[in-house]
Amino acid sequence: MEANLICGLHAVLAALKSNPQGVEEIWASDSRGDKRLGRIIESARSMRVKIHKSPRAALDRLADGVRHQGVVARLRETPVHNEHDLEAFLANLPEQPLLLVLDGVQDPHNLGACLRSADAAGAQAVIIPREHTAPLSAVARRAASGAAESLLIFQVINLARCLRTLKAAGIWLVGASQDADTDIFHADLRRPLALVLGGEGKGLRRLTEEECDMRVRIPMAGTVESLNVSVAAGVCLFEAVRQREI
Repeated sequence: MEANLICGLHAVLAALKSNPQGVEEIWASDSRGDKRLGRIIESARSMRVKIHKSPRAALDRLADGVRHQGVVARLRETPVHNEHDLEAFLANLPEQPLLLVLDGVQDPHNLGACLRSADAAGAQAVIIPREHTAPLSAVARRAASGAAESLLIFQVINLARCLRTLKAAGIWLVGASQDADTDIFHADLRRPLALVLGGEGKGLRRLTEEECDMRVRIPMAGTVESLNVSVAAGVCLFEAVRQREI
């Protein structure tokens, strides 16, 4: 499936709301006439987005195994920024920025869910390494529900070097690790902040962890030892938001 295609009612409607100019065209089921699909078609028409009425077989071919619910959209290419764009970005941050750094999240559903949480928490950007990470695919975009189009995403070659750049700009790096002594609810997150989370299973890589100014853990009250990375990202992001609103 093409990387710039998204599938599903919620994902397509979210893309139309968050970044309508980024939606190039839409294929909608010619046999589905409910209100949810009708809202998408109405919204697309008002924004002059090209609409194709298509049979289910054509939608199945486009979606290539991804659940489409009768609608597929093609997005214009999403700009993904690199290290060279980072300095200008850092020079224009608000007083208390909130960034999310993902070190090797390889499941596209998790990547998309992390982007969705970052957008919901008001993060200014998400930083990911170019290698050993899930691509910004149709699956990731669907899980992100529009956040992949609304967030600034930086894809960097050398994550450790990028973290040093963040620190030089006055960003406090807080890494999530279940081995940390400090739990996140007792850490001071009311400062220029980048939350750093590792990939599924392995967590933070050694070089990444060594660059962090502080490590925190999410206290676990039950029998499970850790949370899914996208859930952990949501907990950490919204704890930072909560502290800043006190």
